[in-house]
Amino acid sequence: MSTGLKKKGATQTFAVADVSRKPQQGRSKASLERMLVAARELMLERGSEEFTLQEVSERGQVSIGSIYLRFESKDNLVRGVIAEALDSLRAEETALLAKLGKDCPDLDSFVPAFVEGYAELLRRHAPLLRMTMERAVFDPLVSGPGKENALRAEADATEAFMKYSAQFGGSDHKGKAEAAFHIIFATLARQLSLGSSGEAAHGYDWSLLKRELGRMCLAYFYAD
Repeated sequence: MSTGLKKKGATQTFAVADVSRKPQQGRSKASLERMLVAARELMLERGSEEFTLQEVSERGQVSIGSIYLRFESKDNLVRGVIAEALDSLRAEETALLAKLGKDCPDLDSFVPAFVEGYAELLRRHAPLLRMTMERAVFDPLVSGPGKENALRAEADATEAFMKYSAQFGGSDHKGKAEAAFHIIFATLARQLSLGSSGEAAHGYDWSLLKRELGRMCLAYFYAD
């Protein structure tokens, strides 16, 4: 079984299929899903990859042999969990931007709504994102797709901001949109302990942080 990443055009893709053998029957697909769910639950409960395949076997009601047949190693099982998490994050980001694009007629409504929605999206995914970032430090099969996912999130958010660029102050509208996303992500990521150090900012009130971050970014967009 190859654990290399598939290519789609010039873009890397990362899915469970990249690190597992493809199930051929419905029962095999259900077994694969139980493996992934069990491993994910153990990772979230412990905040780390400190679990055994025996524990996955018992919780997922699958045999050790089936796990090895499907993934070959614990590392690949962890990568499979991460691949599903990145897929889920990507789908939620896309859905959020689509909804806000319909619901927000102007910059005043879009910016605070984006900060609120994106903050809660990151908060929901934070536990697995922390483990993804920790593994990305030494695992290129995670770091590559993780970087690709981050760049795509930046591009999509920038495009969404640019729909309101007629209301921006100044002249470098794309630069403003990119900078605003970086400020939003960096602020939220620090508060949620997403980073190589795993260190959170001080215990600033989460609701207040979201509100003030939205206000600051809105003022930045309007500034000359």
